[in-house]
Amino acid sequence: MQILMTFGLFVITAIAEIVGCYLPYLWLKKSASARVLLPAAASLVLFAWLLTLHPTSVGRVYAAYGGVYVSVALLWLWVVDGVRPTLTDIVGVGVCLVGMTIIIVGSRYT
Repeated sequence: MQILMTFGLFVITAIAEIVGCYLPYLWLKKSASARVLLPAAASLVLFAWLLTLHPTSVGRVYAAYGGVYVSVALLWLWVVDGVRPTLTDIVGVGVCLVGMTIIIVGSRYT
């Protein structure tokens, strides 16, 4: 159960980071109003706070979080940008998630 909760927290953390980066992108590249910068900043603050909720050392959290971030980013690509991931995208996500699982599960035994 702890692993599922950690994975869920990683997903929420990734969404906060992506939103925090996507909104300034819209402002810089897609002529969105500068008003998007305030929720972007709030989202990045939320992202940083969410990282502090993980129960292990920050380096391990960042390493494991990377696998989930890649997964959520490709899901974002599909849902928000309307670009369907390729087979190699999906295989890459699988590799990232296996690596993330090894890091998280392995840290329990060291």
